[in-house]
Amino acid sequence: MFLIILGFLIVILSVISAKTDTPLIRYSKLIRIAGIVIIILGASLSMFKVIPAGQVGVKTLYGKVDNDVLFSGLNVINPLVEVTTFDVKTQNYTMSAVHDEGNKAGDDAIRILTSDGLEVTIDLSVLFSVTPKDAPRILKEIGDDYLDKIVRPIARTAIRDNAVSYEAVALYSTKRQEFQNKIFSAIDLSFSKRGLKLEQLLVRNVTLPESVRKAIESKINAEQDAQKMQFVLQKEKQLAERKRIEAQGIADYQRILSTGLSDKQLQYESILAQKDIALSPNTKIIIMGNGKTPVILSGN
Repeated sequence: MFLIILGFLIVILSVISAKTDTPLIRYSKLIRIAGIVIIILGASLSMFKVIPAGQVGVKTLYGKVDNDVLFSGLNVINPLVEVTTFDVKTQNYTMSAVHDEGNKAGDDAIRILTSDGLEVTIDLSVLFSVTPKDAPRILKEIGDDYLDKIVRPIARTAIRDNAVSYEAVALYSTKRQEFQNKIFSAIDLSFSKRGLKLEQLLVRNVTLPESVRKAIESKINAEQDAQKMQFVLQKEKQLAERKRIEAQGIADYQRILSTGLSDKQLQYESILAQKDIALSPNTKIIIMGNGKTPVILSGN
């Protein structure tokens, strides 16, 4: 476009110089030819537009937006049109309390009030893309700065509007996924009306007030101590039960010995013991006296 304008200016200069008595009059024809060549060259170059991969182009002619989209690759266009490119790949817009982590420098986290009146800080990442066929509408109705005009305000508003239904602790723990699903639906609906597609929503961090965090930590520590004490008591109870059973077994054994064994049974048990000793290769049995009391002598 610049070359075309430059060529026209050179042609106009040649015409003016040809009608005036200036030193350029002798070169007016040559200047005119040079201007025409530049116009042709500029028109030839402007007719070809390369759209990079992952982008689409929107044509504008004298402020009028063309609804036909230029897709990636080489395109032949009117040399007078201007082309605005839109990125249609997945984009990430992050709002974080960590400096230099989000799209805006500094602390850009979302601070909200929950149903119990506590202030909670949320870090959020919005993954979205531009719908290619809606790129001309975005340029006409929003412009190419849709991040600041659409993505950021809609995401922050959806967070605040839905957070008032939850208590701070629930938002931090049990209701976190439910909360994320709700704001996803709200943002997705608003985006779709404006030519954007919400792909994923990530509630990356929920930060509770310091007083609430300390209360939760104290509760967790108390629960852990109670569980530990319960384990100790259970172990002591099991140990006491084991000792009771052992004592009961010893008492039962002693009672059986004292009341249940006859003289014949004791004599039988003695014979069995003597038999085991007699079969041992390291011993010999010598019967002395009347044969009722054996004397056992070692064979080694």
